[in-house]
Amino acid sequence: MAIDLSSNLSMRKAFSEAITEFGLKDERVFSVAADSESRFGAFRKEAADRAINVGIAEQNAMSIAAGLAFCGKVPFVSTYATFLTMRACEQIRTDIAFANLNVRIVGTNAGFSSDWLGMTHQALEDVALMRSIPNMTVLVPADGASTYRLVEALINYEGPAYLRIRGTASEPHVHCDEPIVIGKARQIRAGNDLTIIAYGRLVYEAMLAADRLAQEGIKARVLDMHTVKPLDEEAVLKAAAETKRILTVEEHNVIGGLGSAVAEVTSTHCPVTVWRMGVQDRYGIPGTEEDLFAFFGLTSEHIVAEAKKLLETEESK
Repeated sequence: MAIDLSSNLSMRKAFSEAITEFGLKDERVFSVAADSESRFGAFRKEAADRAINVGIAEQNAMSIAAGLAFCGKVPFVSTYATFLTMRACEQIRTDIAFANLNVRIVGTNAGFSSDWLGMTHQALEDVALMRSIPNMTVLVPADGASTYRLVEALINYEGPAYLRIRGTASEPHVHCDEPIVIGKARQIRAGNDLTIIAYGRLVYEAMLAADRLAQEGIKARVLDMHTVKPLDEEAVLKAAAETKRILTVEEHNVIGGLGSAVAEVTSTHCPVTVWRMGVQDRYGIPGTEEDLFAFFGLTSEHIVAEAKKLLETEESK
């Protein structure tokens, strides 16, 4: 491993390093690019016979990946998350997921990391789309280190999986002593006053918010829900039973994403108050990444304010 996983490593860099390191060791691994070869780093040159570029043809990429997986290969398909999950949704559903094939769909530049490209490139609905497909595993790493470890885990994982990564030059590192295990949430902060559940970049913002709340005597539990499907129901229900209040935070539409998944579980098994922070059912806009987090109310300051409001509302009942 030639990278420092404790640094503010970008998710795209972590992905390219991981696919190169682990892919070169396993001849089953193929890369399928939709005019996006750079995402695969040195793998595309060092394993040129296992690197395919179909051009701007996401639907073809998925069908080719399905064929490779049917022959026992482990293809990783990658380009912008919007185009992979929306333009090629039928192929993902019918060619890949229906047959439960080992295809890894890597959607890059997700959420606000497509900044100035605007709503056409800002994937804010992809998690909901992929969650709705039977057999599909949905993964959203918090940082470069998590991305690297999830790619490693996906080499031998059974079934189709969607890995959602951001396209920025660096990502804040989220320190956690717990290992990354698909299907298991990681506890980043302990607390019993409320639980903040997040994924992706917003795990870091949730961590900052919890630290600020702690200075005011409010102990917030923070869970990194890197696996949105299958959701770690045990961790969610434990949090619901012990803290009674849950705040979900995601760089995605509030409809169909993490907040919906958490509410589905709690409403059935342990009804508690669940508030959902995210994009409130609207399209993205062009702007800098930081401006977009502020515009949509998804900074650590916004999380602190919403957590306090949730506590006040519950205590007044």
